[in-house]
Amino acid sequence: MAYKVGRCLLQFRLDQSFMTQQELADKLGVTKQQISKYVLDRQKMSLQVAKNIASILNCRIEDLYEWIEVGSNE
Repeated sequence: MAYKVGRCLLQFRLDQSFMTQQELADKLGVTKQQISKYVLDRQKMSLQVAKNIASILNCRIEDLYEWIEVGSNE
């Protein structure tokens, strides 16, 4: 089965964690504008950033995006 990355679920994960974009930005050492770019799907997170965000939000990297099934690799 193959997948492609769908919409970003970061704002949903932030809401679940009762954390603001600014609080996450402060923990990551980036600007709130950078977090906003991820939330609005204007920029994809690098693997390193996604891992750090997942660690802060206590979730899996896979939980930060919607995953769309696109076919099978059988």
